[in-house]
Amino acid sequence: MATEIKLPNLGDNIDGADVLRVLVKPGDTVTAQTAVVELETDKATVEVPAEVAGTVEKVLVRAGERARVGQVILTVSGGSEPAVSSKAPAPRSEPAPAEPPPAPRSEPPAVATREAPPAPVKTNGSSKTSPAAAGPLAPAAPSVRRLAREIGVNIAQVQGTGPGGRISAEDVKRTAKQMLAGTLAVAPVPGAAALPRVSLPDFSRWGETSREPLKGVRKKTAEQMTLAWTTIPQVTQYDQCDITELEKLRVSLSPRAEKAGGKLTVTAILLKVLASALKRFPDFNASIDLDQQEVVSKKFFNVGVAVDTPSGLLVPVVKNVERKNILELAAELQALAEKARDRKTSMEDLQGACITITNLGGIGGTAFSPIVNPPEAAILGVSRSRMEPVWDGNAFVPRLMLPLSLSYDHRLIDGANAARFLRWVCSALEQPFLLSFEG
Repeated sequence: MATEIKLPNLGDNIDGADVLRVLVKPGDTVTAQTAVVELETDKATVEVPAEVAGTVEKVLVRAGERARVGQVILTVSGGSEPAVSSKAPAPRSEPAPAEPPPAPRSEPPAVATREAPPAPVKTNGSSKTSPAAAGPLAPAAPSVRRLAREIGVNIAQVQGTGPGGRISAEDVKRTAKQMLAGTLAVAPVPGAAALPRVSLPDFSRWGETSREPLKGVRKKTAEQMTLAWTTIPQVTQYDQCDITELEKLRVSLSPRAEKAGGKLTVTAILLKVLASALKRFPDFNASIDLDQQEVVSKKFFNVGVAVDTPSGLLVPVVKNVERKNILELAAELQALAEKARDRKTSMEDLQGACITITNLGGIGGTAFSPIVNPPEAAILGVSRSRMEPVWDGNAFVPRLMLPLSLSYDHRLIDGANAARFLRWVCSALEQPFLLSFEG
């Protein structure tokens, strides 16, 4: 009897992936560890193992296709069932009651960025209920309702495919796609601003054009940045710090970092500085949960670092930064950056950041305004340092100045506190021993 090999769960909020390569063919002998397909998710390239030993009977996917979680990708004869059948879960369109209520810290990346469910609004003494609140409550799990609010879908107008018309996450996503394609007129979520779309002209009137699908990292980046820009009231604070002495120290200690397997860069140093800054300014190490009307304060210190890769921008996360010295952080950062460029990062490598660093100094520029990545509260942009004349009280002297740009969520952080945070970061870079005294 043939054993069905299904696409396993690939991570939180991932319902499928593009098939890059099929690594086996009918007649091939496989073991439980044999990789059978290579997939591209929104953030990483992953290989799926056979999970059973036997002979490949049928291959049911092809390169270039989209495979969904729970879909049968091939069958193996002469094999036994996987030891844990839950490794190949059913599609996300299964009945939603199986989903446990999510905890605040296990939310997908877009957690807590939409308004809470609309309540009756009183006007001139009368009570008016929004259309979504009128009539019977749509049958859906809390996590599915939250997803609908986050992507701007009115849950009351989603057609459920589960038992008794129950609405699953897959139903919500299908409805959103129909809305984007213009094939379904669905009322927007009350309280959510309608986003205008630009209709493109026929560019072929002026010359040759080509088209390619928006997918992979670029698609995920477009979705996440649109979500961030439309849901977070962002402000950017700019400052400059004098890193003349730090640069001398960095150059002198670089050989030690290389022996430890890393490269002592300003970004590596900033990892340690930001972890200390998060301790001193806890408002920056928090996320806002509008559904529960709560602020989630974090007691861990993880820092994401934006990495420019051939496939687009990836943000691997350095975990527990406060427990590591700068040489250890430099080595770990280099290893993570290489994994990102080789598309070998796991989903765990890309999750759990409290704040992000994005450094464009190696390319150029004097300043920029990075976009906060929800559910984080801030992101630090680093531009190219340069020698500038600085007045020391008696004369102008050449100093190496580093421009920094701090974008932050104004719902959680006030401007004065953001200015203090960034000034403290500058002070820590200008006076390297400050971390020893206050870190």
